[in-house]
Amino acid sequence: MTPPRVRTPTRRNVLITGASSGLGAGMARILAAKGHHLVLTARRVDRLEALRAELLAAHPGIEVVVHALDVNDHEQVFSVFRQAITDLVGIDRVIVNAGISKGGRVGTGTFEANKETVETNFVAALAQCEAAMEHFYERRAGHLVVISSISAMRGMPSSMNTYSATKAAIAHVAEGIRSDLIGRKGLDIKVTTLYPGYIASEMNGAVEGARLMVDTETGCRALVRNIEKEVVEAAVPAWPWIPIGQILKHAPLGIVRRMV
Repeated sequence: MTPPRVRTPTRRNVLITGASSGLGAGMARILAAKGHHLVLTARRVDRLEALRAELLAAHPGIEVVVHALDVNDHEQVFSVFRQAITDLVGIDRVIVNAGISKGGRVGTGTFEANKETVETNFVAALAQCEAAMEHFYERRAGHLVVISSISAMRGMPSSMNTYSATKAAIAHVAEGIRSDLIGRKGLDIKVTTLYPGYIASEMNGAVEGARLMVDTETGCRALVRNIEKEVVEAAVPAWPWIPIGQILKHAPLGIVRRMV
């Protein structure tokens, strides 16, 4: 009996930052099952190594490379991306996922934590976009995926203030890169911005009981579906976050505050 043919995925070589837990690790598991080769980066190499062993045991036909990466070390971002390109002889897709959610209400003595969130979620994400796009422009093909947040739809109160601002900022960077590609012939480069709602992860443990939270696997499957479609942008999961996103964008500020 002829064995079933395994479809080779497009954009096969994928680099994910912040892959040691949460959405990064969840997306890695789903992409591995689909036959993608992976470069997984994070600060916690022990977790990356454990994830690598898990993925290779379950899917022996793929390659999984791990690299220690502190995205706030910008020189290291560029050097690790260059090494990853060598490891897999080219990267087809980069998922800019690494991020933190520290901080507090502006004016309450939490400047250092707010600044750390800005440096990680915006400046370091910009460095990742730069490193990815340099490679994509050089090879004239690639897919840049930026993980924003549904909170980016509006300025948010209290401890969400700086976090939501950074996620809005990197979404605008992605849109600007997309604008740069308009009318440029001969380039197979796509840019996707995803706005996750409440998806269970290590980072949002503080809102573990939040209404509308979905489990990590469900959320990550929704993320990967949109990534593989190479959508321009999407709220994830679609229900209820597409309508909620529209409310957040257009409702009076007092209503937005009560919603969050």
